[in-house]
Amino acid sequence: MQGLKNWWNGFAEKHPAVAEWVRKGGLFLLFSYFVTFLKALLLMFLPTLFHGMVGNKEWLFPGIPVELFGVSFKLSVIGNALEVGSDGAYLVNSGLAYTLANLTAICFGETINFPLQRNVTFKSHGPLGVQIAAHGIATIGVFLVMNLFTCIWNPVTVALISNEALRNTISGIVVSVVTGGVAMVIIFAVDNKIFAPDFGKKA
Repeated sequence: MQGLKNWWNGFAEKHPAVAEWVRKGGLFLLFSYFVTFLKALLLMFLPTLFHGMVGNKEWLFPGIPVELFGVSFKLSVIGNALEVGSDGAYLVNSGLAYTLANLTAICFGETINFPLQRNVTFKSHGPLGVQIAAHGIATIGVFLVMNLFTCIWNPVTVALISNEALRNTISGIVVSVVTGGVAMVIIFAVDNKIFAPDFGKKA
C-alpha cells in the first residue's frame, strides 16, 4: 500500500495536471455511483408510496402517440403515461405517481451529490448561490432526458416482463443506471465549470 502511495505521489509531482484530473474524475464517479445506488433504492418503494397518494392519474407533456417495435407509448419530456399490466390493472410504476417518485429521487440525490462534489471533489469556494442555480439547471436537464427515456422504457418493460415485482425492480435499476450515466456527463461538465477556482471572479 505504501508503495502505491509513493508511486502516486511521484506521478503527481511529475504530472500534476493529469493527477488532478484523475483525482477529480475518480471522486466524481465514486460519489455519482453512490448517489445512483441511493436513487435505485428509492425507486423500489417511492412509486407505491406516491400511488397511494395520487392514485391512477396521468400528467404528461407533450404526450405524442408513438409506436416503436409494436409497442405504443406517449412521447413526453415531462410526466409518464399510465400503463396497464397483464391483469388489466394500472401499474404503480407509471403515471403521475412514477413522475413524482423520479423527481423525489433526483432531488434527494442531488442534496447529497452537490455538497460532496463542491466541497470534496472540486474543493470549491466560489459563489454558492450561483453554483446551486447552475447545478439545479443541469439537474432539470437530466430530469427531462430521464423522463424521455422512461416514457419509452416503461411501455417496453410492460410488454416484455409480465411479473410486476420483477419488472419494477429491473426498471428501477435500469432507469437509475442509464440516467446516472447521463447525469454524470452533463453534471460533470457543468460542475467542472462552476466549481473552477476562478469561477465568479471578476476579470
